[in-house]
Amino acid sequence: MTLFPSSSSLFLVFFLALLAGTSSSGHLLSENFYCRKCPQVFSAVKSVVEDAVAKEPRLGASILRLFFHDCFIDGCDGSLLLDDTSTFKGEKTAAANNNSVRGFEVIDAIKSKVEALCPGVVSCADILAIASRDAVVILGGPFWDVKLGRRDSRTANFTAANTGVIPAPTSNLSTLISNFKSHGLDVKDLVALSGSHTIGKARCTSFRGHIYNDTDIDPSFAKLRQKNCPRQNGTGDNNLAPLDLQTPTHFENNYYKNLINKKGLLHSDQELFNGGSTDSLVKAYSQNNKAFASDFVTGMIKMGNILPLTGSKGEIRKNCRRVN
Repeated sequence: MTLFPSSSSLFLVFFLALLAGTSSSGHLLSENFYCRKCPQVFSAVKSVVEDAVAKEPRLGASILRLFFHDCFIDGCDGSLLLDDTSTFKGEKTAAANNNSVRGFEVIDAIKSKVEALCPGVVSCADILAIASRDAVVILGGPFWDVKLGRRDSRTANFTAANTGVIPAPTSNLSTLISNFKSHGLDVKDLVALSGSHTIGKARCTSFRGHIYNDTDIDPSFAKLRQKNCPRQNGTGDNNLAPLDLQTPTHFENNYYKNLINKKGLLHSDQELFNGGSTDSLVKAYSQNNKAFASDFVTGMIKMGNILPLTGSKGEIRKNCRRVN
């Protein structure tokens, strides 16, 4: 009998906790967490997300991306939502997020509406989880029951958000696989969750290298994107292009069809179909939207279970932008 568990044992415990939706404090997330405390939370979140996406469909993808970027830094704890102050450094200005993540005003509006109904009950972390699901559904994607009971962090981790914990759009396949594995997510989760790029847009600075320097790209598609994304850094950096060439405001499996045709916008997208171990999954999802939707839901639930704060840990913020 050993006093300390091995690193592999620790990973197994961490991974099993993710699957079960268990936090480090032992409390389970539950689909029924607010049934008695705040049953109106779902209709309140949905109404705000519906209004926001109706006005700007891109916001659906933006909200979903907020959830990804929050969960990948120390778990799904709402830390990404915190603003900088004179004495506090948040994650919003980190390299992976600066001038990139958006949709915070939608979360603010949801929080205000929910607080009016159930003061001090629903966390910002849970609001973000529900809003992400609703954004997917509103844009034509699958529904799932969101596990809830997360609490909000009182801290943020700028360093982690600034040093590659969130995969960069220039990542190669091995980097993507190892990054997701470090968060308890497997290769199937990687490929299925990358399908979120069936909606939304990316900035020129995120795909410039791919359309000018890579060879695993359809030449006509590269030329199309070059029209709005100059080669020179600092010129047109914030010009946008849809991540899904075909249906950028509808959630389905066209993203994978694009990859097979070498029309992935990001280098990291096309890495999923470039003669590597994930080619077969991309082919499968391109041919079967139901399989994609099912695996996407599984991946979202697993990702939502990454290290939630529960029990007495953290807090329920009154304002998602600052600690109480």
